[in-house]
Amino acid sequence: MPRPKLEIADIFRRYGPEWRRANAGHISLGQLKVMSAIEACRTEALGGHVAACTKCDHHHIAYNSCKNRHCPKCQGPAARDWMEARAEDLLPVEYFHVVFTMPAEIARIAYWNQKAVYGLLFRASAETVTTIAADPKRLGAKVGMTSVLHTWGSALTHHPHIHMIVPGGGLSPGGTKWVACKPGFFLHVRVLARLFRRLFLEGLIELHRVGALMFFGERAGLADAAAFTKWLAPFHKSEWVVYAKPPFGGPEAVLAYLSRYTHRVAISNHRLVSADANTVVFRWKDYRIKRGDRQKVMRLATPEFIRRFLIHALPDGFHRIRHYGLLASSARKTNITKVRALLRVQREKETTEQEMEPETTSLTLREPCPCCGGPMRIVEIFRRGHIPMSRAPPREQAA
Repeated sequence: MPRPKLEIADIFRRYGPEWRRANAGHISLGQLKVMSAIEACRTEALGGHVAACTKCDHHHIAYNSCKNRHCPKCQGPAARDWMEARAEDLLPVEYFHVVFTMPAEIARIAYWNQKAVYGLLFRASAETVTTIAADPKRLGAKVGMTSVLHTWGSALTHHPHIHMIVPGGGLSPGGTKWVACKPGFFLHVRVLARLFRRLFLEGLIELHRVGALMFFGERAGLADAAAFTKWLAPFHKSEWVVYAKPPFGGPEAVLAYLSRYTHRVAISNHRLVSADANTVVFRWKDYRIKRGDRQKVMRLATPEFIRRFLIHALPDGFHRIRHYGLLASSARKTNITKVRALLRVQREKETTEQEMEPETTSLTLREPCPCCGGPMRIVEIFRRGHIPMSRAPPREQAA
């Protein structure tokens, strides 16, 4: 894919310093780290290497990537590596996609208390699916799931929700057989929504009880237990949005979907149209339109665009991809092996020519010379802030 003409990094480098000065004291350390990483990504600030062709005189410089999980440029390679690891876990069954959301008013509380409330969102949604699926009146099986947290809407607004990918079935209570769900149907979303609502609100009340929640502005009074309980009361009766998308076409479709969702950031560079000191223009999708073209163009003041991007910076150490049930990391391999045996499916691993070849030296790059197609070798490595001794035109490539 060609390099976009405009990138988030360009906006941060040009207009970030002024934005930081104007918002001094109102920016978290985590947000500052995200800005710094994106600004430095694939520049001399992070160091890199000089590569030379072994057949012709072509040289080029490749600067290192920041590898920050919020950087649009770094997530493509990260997603590919993650997907290669997950491909071994796919089962030859139907897969379903379930989405869990929370009311907008509670989402505001979530932003103030990200680690606590986002964590609760993961736990409540996973427990909901696990509980309903285990009910003998529903599926009567132990299921597995992969959950991914997204905190944004297409217009960069704060909209935390869970994308959950679930195999269509599970192990029987004794683990002796595979219990498949009905073709094209997993679990009733209304039943899921009501249990999720109860579990989430109970969890929120418990977080308040142990003093794990903070409130600000006109909501500062919610620090009082009685006021918080009264404020939550309407949410116990309102309808919460949980919906299921149509099932995937097969394991390959699951992989394709996950590769788009697991490492997605708030906005990709390819959605950017233009930017100056006053306005950033980008493409977005209006999901309120049920039919017709949803694609629209939005114009935001540049400071507001930067603010919206950074509200999606997650707390340090917070995992936004998690596995539960049969797919929990501690027992995933054992469970996958058991399910495959019950389904009488053996994983066939074909040895490719690439696997038969001896490992290439770490100094040889995967990409051939752009001039003659010959192998490229690293002839110099330079550290961050240093200038390479070899002179060569810079190249946009992660090291």
